[in-house]
Amino acid sequence: MLRALTLRRSLPSLHPRRHIKSPASTSSSTIFERPLKPTSACPFSTTSTSTASDAELRKYLGYGALLLFCGAATYYSFPFSENAKHKKAQIFRYAPLPDDLHTVSNWSGTHEVQTRIFHQPENVQQLENVVNEAHQKKTRIRPVGSGLSPNGIGLSRAGMVNLALMDRVLEVDKEKKTVRVEAGIRVQQLVDGIKDYGLTLQNFASIREQQIGGIVQVGAHGTGARLPPIDEQVISMKLVTPAKGTIEVSKEKNPELFYLARCGLGALGVVAEVTLQCVERQELLEHTTVSSMKEIKKNHKKLLSDNKHVKYLYVPYTDTVVVVTCNPISKWKGPPKFKPKYTNDEALQHVRELYSESLQKYRNIKDESPDNVETDVSELSFTELRDKLLALDPLNKDHIIKVNQAEAEFWKKSEGYRVGWSDEILGFDCGGQQWVSETCFPAGTLAKPSMKDLEFMEELKQLIEKEEIPAPAPIEQRWSACSRSAMSPASSSAEDDIFSWVGIIMYLPTMDARQRKEITDEFFHYRHLTQAKLWDHYSAFEHWAKIEVPKDKEELAALQARLRKRFPVDAYNKSRRELDPNGILSNNKLEKLFPLPVTI
Repeated sequence: MLRALTLRRSLPSLHPRRHIKSPASTSSSTIFERPLKPTSACPFSTTSTSTASDAELRKYLGYGALLLFCGAATYYSFPFSENAKHKKAQIFRYAPLPDDLHTVSNWSGTHEVQTRIFHQPENVQQLENVVNEAHQKKTRIRPVGSGLSPNGIGLSRAGMVNLALMDRVLEVDKEKKTVRVEAGIRVQQLVDGIKDYGLTLQNFASIREQQIGGIVQVGAHGTGARLPPIDEQVISMKLVTPAKGTIEVSKEKNPELFYLARCGLGALGVVAEVTLQCVERQELLEHTTVSSMKEIKKNHKKLLSDNKHVKYLYVPYTDTVVVVTCNPISKWKGPPKFKPKYTNDEALQHVRELYSESLQKYRNIKDESPDNVETDVSELSFTELRDKLLALDPLNKDHIIKVNQAEAEFWKKSEGYRVGWSDEILGFDCGGQQWVSETCFPAGTLAKPSMKDLEFMEELKQLIEKEEIPAPAPIEQRWSACSRSAMSPASSSAEDDIFSWVGIIMYLPTMDARQRKEITDEFFHYRHLTQAKLWDHYSAFEHWAKIEVPKDKEELAALQARLRKRFPVDAYNKSRRELDPNGILSNNKLEKLFPLPVTI
C-alpha cells in the first residue's frame, strides 16, 4: 500500500514533462533542460543537438509511460479496504483472493497457505479415489488435521486432504477395552462416544480438538512418567497409500512399518482408521500447589513415582514452581475435604489491579478507557487477563516481570483440589495465540531419575535472566514413558526410560502485523539461545508439531545431520519412496527435514 500511495503521488509530477514545448520554458532544475543553440565551444551542429534532445525526450517519456502503467497495475491489483491500514507490513497478503482459493491457517495464525485443492472425503472409498487420482496426476494432497500444530506441519499450498467428515466411532470392544475409529474424529468426540461403555483414553494432551490421525502422527503426549506418548496407544492402523493402496498395519501385520508409521508425520500414507487401547473411565483428583526449585529438588523423585500425572509450571524471573498432580480417586476414601482459602475473584484481584494500573500507564497506546476497566475485566479468565496485560507492552522485560509476578501470586491463591473425569481434569488452558518450542530429552528411569530435567530448567531460567529475555509464564515441564515408535522424540528400546518435555512460549496477544512480527523475531532469538546452549548438551529434540525449519542453508544442513543421529531417517525415507514415490503426501517442511531426490 505504501508503494502504491507513493507511486500515485509521484504521477502528477510526470505530466508537465509530457508537454514541454521548448527548453526555454523548462525550469533550470528539470531533467529535460538542454540548450538547443550551439555555443562557440560546441563542435556539433544544431540539427544533431536537436536530434539528441528528441531522443532524450522520447526515452524519458517512455520511462514515464512505464511508470504510469506499473502504478496503475499495482493500485488496481491490490486495492485495500479502509480498515486495512494497519496491515501495511504484509502488503500482498491482503489482496483479494479468487473464489476457488481456500485459505488454511493453523490455530495460532503463525502459518497460513492458500490452495485450490482441499479434499474432504466422507468415507474410505472416497479417500482411496482421492489418493489414487492424485498419485496418477502427481499432484500433492498433504494430510492436514485440525490445524492445531504450532508449526503448520500439515499445510501445503499445492493441495491438502482433510478427514473432518470421517469422524465415526466404528467399533467398541468393552472386554478388550479397544475402540476402532475413523481418523478424522476429534479427541473430545471420541471420549464422548465411548464414555457410555465406561472407557476413555489413557492420556490427553493439553487440548481436545485434535483429530486422532493428527495427534498420533506427530507423536503428541500428555504427562505422567509411567504413561507413554499417545502414539503408543495405537494397536493397529489402516493406511491409504499412493503406491500400495489401502493396507493395515499392526504389531502382527508388518510390525516394522507399523512402528515406523505410527509416528509417520503423515508421509507414509493417509491414516484412515485407528484402533486404540483404552482404559477404564475414572474420576481424577487434581492437586495444585506452589513450590520452589529448592523444594522440587528434594521431592522430585517421589513426585514422579507416586503420581499418575504430574507437571511443573515455572514462572520466569521468580522462584515459583507450580506443581500439578492428578491421581484416581480412591473408591474407599473419596476426595479430601478441602475449603479453598481464596475465591476465584480474590485470586484474580491482584491481576486485575495490575491491569488497571498498567492501562493507566499505557493510556496513550490503548484506546480503552480506565473508567471501564472493572466492567471489561470482571468476567475474564486468568489467561484472558494475561493476554490483555501482555498486549500492552509484550517485549518490555520489566513489564513482563510484573505480569509474571502477578501470575505467581494468582497461583499461590489458587492452591487446592479439583475433581473431575480425566478428559476434564487433564486439559490445560494454554492461553491465546502463541509461538511455542517444545523439546524432549531423556531423564533417566523412573527408578533412578537422572535429575537432568531439573538441571535443564535451572540453566534455562539462568539463560533467560542473563540475556534479559522478555519470557512470559509458564514454562511447562511434563514427562512421559518411552515410545516404541521409531520416529517419536521419546523413542527408546529400554522400556523403563523416561523423557522430559519442556515448552517455551511467547504469546501473540495482538493482531497488529508489525507487533506480531516483532514478537516473532524475539521468540526466535529466545529459541535460538536455548538451542545453542541446551539442546546438544541434553540431547533435546523438538516436538514434530513444533519444529521450525531454518532458512539459513548451513543451519538447515546441521539440523538434517542432527536428526539423522537421533532417528532412522534412511528407513523412513525408504518407506516414503516405496509407499509414496511421487511425494504427493509431502510438503516443503518435510522435504527440507528429510530431503529426497524425487520432486514433483
